[in-house]
Amino acid sequence: MQESGGINRREMLRYLAAGGAAAGLAAFGRPAWAKSSATLQLRVGSYMVDLEEGKRAGLDGVEVRGGRVAADRLEIGDPAVREKYKQQMRETGLPISSVTVGVLNSYPLASDPRGPAWLEQSIEGAKDLGAKVILVAFFGKGSLLDEAKQVKKRDVDVVVERLKALAPRAADAGVILAIENTLSARQNLEVLHRVGHDCVRVYYDVGNTTNEGYDAPAEIRLLKDRIAQFHFKDNPHYLGEGKVPFPAIADAIRDIGYRGWIVLETTSPSKDKVADARRNAAFVRKLFGMA
Repeated sequence: MQESGGINRREMLRYLAAGGAAAGLAAFGRPAWAKSSATLQLRVGSYMVDLEEGKRAGLDGVEVRGGRVAADRLEIGDPAVREKYKQQMRETGLPISSVTVGVLNSYPLASDPRGPAWLEQSIEGAKDLGAKVILVAFFGKGSLLDEAKQVKKRDVDVVVERLKALAPRAADAGVILAIENTLSARQNLEVLHRVGHDCVRVYYDVGNTTNEGYDAPAEIRLLKDRIAQFHFKDNPHYLGEGKVPFPAIADAIRDIGYRGWIVLETTSPSKDKVADARRNAAFVRKLFGMA
């Protein structure tokens, strides 16, 4: 990425060799990516079903939306909404893995003045629900790349400053702000380097990155501990039936010692989303030797 304020090649190499900024890890205990000689501890969730459906599909948990409407207060910021989620968690025995702030795709963090407040509400909501990861989305109008696939420098500058300001609040709440976008792994590492806080990491979607033409296994190995969580999809197919190289991706995930959630963001070819979630979850468990 060519921009002022970026890091030079020597700094980037030193950053990569160190595995990224390590400040603040103690606040989170043993990180999800830590190397272990034991079997990988992975859990399978989904963004496409609710808690009751996730229970029927045999999932370990679900990911929930922070809000569908661009109101001053997102749904996740409403204690009554969170209480309904808590009741559903008690009834199903399933946790909420993470919260998505997809409204930022239409009302970008780089330009909408409500963006920081939405993330503050999401941090409060995630903490209340026991979710450890917040997906901060940068697609559609919120993309950090223009139509020519060039980085939107001014947007990135604003995003970096806003994430810097929000990171301490996330740290206090024990949650991670995980950016998901169409940047390359190296471009994302530069963003993280500029933010300079371990509570801001990458939400890595293997379907999106493959479709963008990136080498997903190589990117996973490059990002290493800077990955907070994974989305798996191979749309419009079932997992393993499209072009996403899942065996090589699984090898890369093993290599970095990732432990945490694999969240399905899959379509439903059969139109039975519970059955399809069950089928895709079985694929993930078999892929990682969990079946």
